[in-house]
Amino acid sequence: MKKLVVLLLVAMNISSFAQEHFAGIGTSRRISLLNGTFNPAELANLTSKVDVQFFATSFNVSNNKIGFSDLTGNEDFENLLFRGNEPVNMRFDAEILGPGVAFRIKKWGFGIASKAYAKFNLVDIDVNIGDAIANDGVNSLLNTTTLNRDNNQRLIGTSYGELAFSVARTLWETEKYKFNGGATFKLLFPGSYANFGTEQFNGTITTTGGNSFLSDASASLNFSYSGNLANDYSNFDDYSNSIFGGLNGMAADIGASFTIKDSLDGYKLNTGISVRNMGKMTFSDSNNSSTNYTLSIPANESLDLNQFDGINSIRDVEQILLDSGYLTSTTQNRDFKVKLPTVINLYADVKIVPSFYTSIFIQQKLNDDTKNDQITAQNILTLTPRFSLKNFEVFTSLSQTEIAGFNAGFGLRAYGFFVGSGSVVTALIKDSKQADFYFGYRLGLGKI
Repeated sequence: MKKLVVLLLVAMNISSFAQEHFAGIGTSRRISLLNGTFNPAELANLTSKVDVQFFATSFNVSNNKIGFSDLTGNEDFENLLFRGNEPVNMRFDAEILGPGVAFRIKKWGFGIASKAYAKFNLVDIDVNIGDAIANDGVNSLLNTTTLNRDNNQRLIGTSYGELAFSVARTLWETEKYKFNGGATFKLLFPGSYANFGTEQFNGTITTTGGNSFLSDASASLNFSYSGNLANDYSNFDDYSNSIFGGLNGMAADIGASFTIKDSLDGYKLNTGISVRNMGKMTFSDSNNSSTNYTLSIPANESLDLNQFDGINSIRDVEQILLDSGYLTSTTQNRDFKVKLPTVINLYADVKIVPSFYTSIFIQQKLNDDTKNDQITAQNILTLTPRFSLKNFEVFTSLSQTEIAGFNAGFGLRAYGFFVGSGSVVTALIKDSKQADFYFGYRLGLGKI
């Protein structure tokens, strides 16, 4: 556990990582294949006849406990993470867009894109459990702590790839207005997965002489793992080396866009709605396992929690609990399905005066992050004022996210190159709990 916490927090310290990928640039009026990943209908609005995407990368970290000012102090990371009473929520996400191309033919738009994902999340982790395992209970005010958590606490890691095929068409157009519809079909390549979930967790933690013990406990547990992450969920190489597995899943996006044209310069208003990531994938590997258990520890017996300190393998945690004799298997499967994070995206980009635009972007998740078969997402609201010319753009993004709260960032585009961060401004002027960085390059060919 300590290795995991240090890994994530060092990543926050040395990089710029946020929770919305490509904040600000994804609603740029320079419409490209990247816009199409937010809403496939935008491919019928491509700025160029052909848009070639070379690469685009976005890294994200956010949490609800530790700010940048905490990282400059002398207090241990584990003490900071598991202090107070609020459950721990932390997200580490990376998206890598590989080579892709989009093009327009009359009223039609088409796109082919490749993308890879790596994610590690802590969801609603009880601070008392984390403190007992990682810190020997140093944050506990009492020697005895009572646990009573109905929600599902999760530790989840996953990596997977996708190959997306998109089509869009202008369905209605006049001199002033334009309405598009579009869809994306995705082939999914699950790489690796690890999930530990504990629901209806009740019990008592007793700390004596630097050792913590769990007694009079009951819970429903899930252990699921596949690929490299079964052995170590804290080693980034295990994510990057297993991003693309075999084809074993499908998903889809659908969307629509409405534009009020501007005869002088693009549009006065561009709006859109999309539903993304409707689908699931099946993990199947030689070390695959998904098992539900019941945990039962009598009041007159105890489980030594210190034996989990330094363990970074879901499979090892499962084995320790099995060896204790306190686990009973209820259901077991070899192959298992995992749901993608389905979200609704809404946005509007409006011209205020020539060359100055403001966009608003909303992301609303549709699934429950606490489910053991669910990849997580966040609810997001972002406002982006921008100064935009044909080959140059500068903007600031103002976001409210579910985990880290408010953050402000900055980005720019010069021809096909773009770079930005959704939290760099907040990090410089206040105690941000979020950090992010993205960059990419694409090339537009031919005038519309």
